[in-house]
Amino acid sequence: MDISLQYLVMKMYWCSYGPEDYRDSESNLSDSANSKPSSGKGSRPGRRHMMRGCLCHFTVKRLYTRPLLALIIYNQRNHVDKSGAPCHGTRDRDSVGTRAMYAPRISDELRQKIMSLLYVGISLDDIVQHHSDVVQGNGGPHNRDHFLTRNDVRNMGRVIRNSSHELHVDDGSSVKMWVQRHQKHVFFFQENLGSQSFVIGLQTDWQLQQMLRYGHNGYIATHSSFGLKKLKYPLCSLPVFGSSHNVIPVAWVIASSYDGQNAHKWIGALVGRIRTRDPRWRPNAFLVDDPTFDISVIRTTFQCRICLSLWHVRRSWIKNLYKKCCNFDVQREMFKTLGRILYCMRGWPCVVDEIEEFMQIFIDQSMFVDYFRTCWLPRIELWVSAIRTLPVASQEPYAAIESYYLMMKAKLLKELHSNTWSRVDWLIHTLTTEIHSLYWFEQFTLETEYFRNTRDGSSANNSWYRAVHIPDVDVLLDEENLQLAKVISQTDRTVAYTVWNPGSEFSICDCTWFRMGNLCKHVIKVAMLCKIRQVARPLLATQVYRQALVNLMQNPPDDPIVLDHAIFHLTRLQQEVKGLVDMSNSGMLLPLTQGDKLNFD
Repeated sequence: MDISLQYLVMKMYWCSYGPEDYRDSESNLSDSANSKPSSGKGSRPGRRHMMRGCLCHFTVKRLYTRPLLALIIYNQRNHVDKSGAPCHGTRDRDSVGTRAMYAPRISDELRQKIMSLLYVGISLDDIVQHHSDVVQGNGGPHNRDHFLTRNDVRNMGRVIRNSSHELHVDDGSSVKMWVQRHQKHVFFFQENLGSQSFVIGLQTDWQLQQMLRYGHNGYIATHSSFGLKKLKYPLCSLPVFGSSHNVIPVAWVIASSYDGQNAHKWIGALVGRIRTRDPRWRPNAFLVDDPTFDISVIRTTFQCRICLSLWHVRRSWIKNLYKKCCNFDVQREMFKTLGRILYCMRGWPCVVDEIEEFMQIFIDQSMFVDYFRTCWLPRIELWVSAIRTLPVASQEPYAAIESYYLMMKAKLLKELHSNTWSRVDWLIHTLTTEIHSLYWFEQFTLETEYFRNTRDGSSANNSWYRAVHIPDVDVLLDEENLQLAKVISQTDRTVAYTVWNPGSEFSICDCTWFRMGNLCKHVIKVAMLCKIRQVARPLLATQVYRQALVNLMQNPPDDPIVLDHAIFHLTRLQQEVKGLVDMSNSGMLLPLTQGDKLNFD
């Protein structure tokens, strides 16, 4: 019921089980039971049985000039009929065994499940049959969700077909309207006003649950600057690592200003939301892929170790090496030299000398040299400095992040969507519907075994997952000469792929998948064997910590105040190194050699 005045809008809301009462008419008058009102709630199919005379209702009053504020007035708070007795729910004895005993609508959890199944392409018949099987397997119906009908599924399918990302012609206004309608999915929002940049942080209830589940004592990563050249604003994803070595995006951040230093605006809001649910929640490590991130803010807010992800760097260099250089031997040497520059442990002047020498040696590769000078020379110092101060993640999380990137690229950056790349509302809508449903469905099938034949198997496309299934005997590794290794193809036993610089962060393979810039299973498998046989390259960040400890122990300061400060840092570094050893053993960091594991006892 709507009552509109010049400045005031009033709307009355009634319980779904009232106010009409058809209980007596249905039991005493069989003829009238076949008739229904021409209008109102009782006129809709399937609603007549719900009219039980419930008088619970309230009024909402709003001013035209203040649409976001409302006054709610309960005229009748209790769910009773005109006699004052409960008319539905568990307190109504007459509703036992009927749908009136339960909530009038399905739960948000079931709605999310059905909507996700529809988004990934599961048919109506399969959804209804699956739900029926689950209900029967649980011993029959016990709540409203168990009475799911074909009409319920059909109505949700209609909602999906009729939904649109464009709530307003103006993109900014459309985004604000979406935020107002989905406030529980937004943990941070800042409009683009004046010098203030646009930022929106998205996280659904399901993503929040996954962050609580896998992020606690686990690993959280950043996948930043996705779509920087095509989307209106770049996308930053925060994935966690699931039980099947796959990633689950637990938050998305869209910002107009691509600057890691501005991350403090939304990081605090995200962590605050998590710890509202679980104050003890704390990750084991946070992987950053952008050296401009304010590390101190992340470390203070998440209260965990910070690791560096070089996935973006190696992928960009590999792609451009194969694109701009045709000789494989030259590609291999250039990649190895770039790795030496990145891991240079001397001062910045020495790094500059290394870069100049690189450009002189490979001066004939002008296309790649020009690319490196334009795209990487201005920020190479940031990466070199970050490697000196942060431990570097291993290839296992890289493989999972790469799988996520490839899926996002296939879904969002197809030319089919080129007309909508300029709209943020389209990106928000696609993330919270199609992309969200894909990852919900992936986890659902992994945990329940339902619809296994219909899932895309993103975890199986993970290079680390495929590397695990390569037998050790198919890897030919000469521990005395670690220049190269051979991996026999699993599809054609007459073919063997060559991996140069085995066990290194900058290994290179001659397979087709690697030539596309991807991290291949052959490189990962060889790295696994190098770690098992303890012939891998030592972790450089741990060597930095080790040298700092040695310097403190060999040259203790004379000033007692400085000595106390040094002992404090010594204790902190001791804890850091022990933690890095544990992370290395779990596969999240580059492997440690026995010489790097100091004895602190």
